Amino acid sequence: MLRDKQVNYKIFVDGQEGTTGLKIHDYLSVRKDIEVLKIDHDKRKDINAKRALLNEVDVVFLCLPDDAARESASLVTNPNTRVIDGSTAHRVDPDWVYGLPELNKQQRERIREAKRVTVPGCHATGFVIAMYPLVCQGIVPKDYPVVCHSITGYSGGGRSLIAQYETATTDPKAPKHYALGLNHKHLPEMQKVVGLDNPPVFTPTVADYYNGMTVSIPLIPRLLSRVVTPSDVAEILSEYYADEKFIQVMPADQDSIDTLGCNGTNRVELFVFGNKDRILLISRLDNLGKGASGAAVQNMNIMLGVDESAGIAC
Repeated sequence: MLRDKQVNYKIFVDGQEGTTGLKIHDYLSVRKDIEVLKIDHDKRKDINAKRALLNEVDVVFLCLPDDAARESASLVTNPNTRVIDGSTAHRVDPDWVYGLPELNKQQRERIREAKRVTVPGCHATGFVIAMYPLVCQGIVPKDYPVVCHSITGYSGGGRSLIAQYETATTDPKAPKHYALGLNHKHLPEMQKVVGLDNPPVFTPTVADYYNGMTVSIPLIPRLLSRVVTPSDVAEILSEYYADEKFIQVMPADQDSIDTLGCNGTNRVELFVFGNKDRILLISRLDNLGKGASGAAVQNMNIMLGVDESAGIAC
């Protein structure tokens, strides 16, 4: 889909008024090569108007609840329209490409050629980036009893949760564990993409700040396929992601981490702490950046054959 630089790509954000959709608009607003088409407010539920727009553009972003995303995807019949889904609906669907370019050496090309790409979940992004190299290299066994904890800003819960926090008249809210049925919607992709025999025990927490997150995974060296130290793990991750501009392995010479340290970027920073008996992996990212809208735009750039970092901050 390469074009003359003077020709704009036509883009439609289906779900243009949601948190992810608004952030995608922010990213695209600075682009000279992008024309964003919008549906009139009073026609948002007019299925014929939406169908026409979906099939007019080069790329559609779906920023919708799962059922609505499935419906919109089914309306796309133009073979030249490419779809990037930000919902959970298609993340383990074999007919969709998982939109994590850094996953392995083949993933970028799969995304580049794909008609349908699904954006990873924010928690899953931090988890997969930390764990995938260790599992695929046989260091963490596929049957390892993985535990994962995440803390995130309230913007990840969408407009309803944002309203709960920003209209509160009481003192700041204490951090809140949620998804305590241990069946969070990101679990299927966390298990499948990493290649685990069983889903991790995953406990997310929402805190009283807008955006930014850390994903933490403890490992016990004596239970691994081979004994490794924290420095060994850091070296493995550094080598695996050596050519990735959006992933960086950070020094472990600190006693605390600012969860907001990657806000405003499309970056994931990896930390490895611990000793010979206990290892702690931590991924830090912006849940609205690499965890959602930034990743969606990164995938779009790859699909259009333009600079992968165009319009998004490293």
